[in-house]
Amino acid sequence: MVKHIVMIDFKEENKKENMQKVKTMLEALVEQVPTLISMEVGINFSQEERAMDLSLYTTFDDQAGLEAYATHPAHLEVLSFIKSVATGSKVSDYIV
Repeated sequence: MVKHIVMIDFKEENKKENMQKVKTMLEALVEQVPTLISMEVGINFSQEERAMDLSLYTTFDDQAGLEAYATHPAHLEVLSFIKSVATGSKVSDYIV
C-alpha cells in the first residue's frame, strides 16, 4: 500500500474560504478517481509557527495508483486551484 501525504500553506487573502473549498474539492476526488482508496483532509488548528494550514492523507494500492491519481483530470483541476491560493506545500510518499 502507498501513502501520500501533502501539507499546504495558504495565502492570507480569503484564507478560510479557500481552505474549506480545497477540502471540499479534495474530498470529492474519492468518487472521481478509481485508484484512490481513501482520503482524509484536515484543516489545522495549531498556533505553532511550524504548523501548516491543511493536511491531506491518501492511500493507494501501489505506486501506479498514485501516478494515475496525479495525472487524473479531476485531480489536475483541484491542483490548479490549489496553486492559485497556496503559498507552498510539502509532500511525503511511502510504501507500507
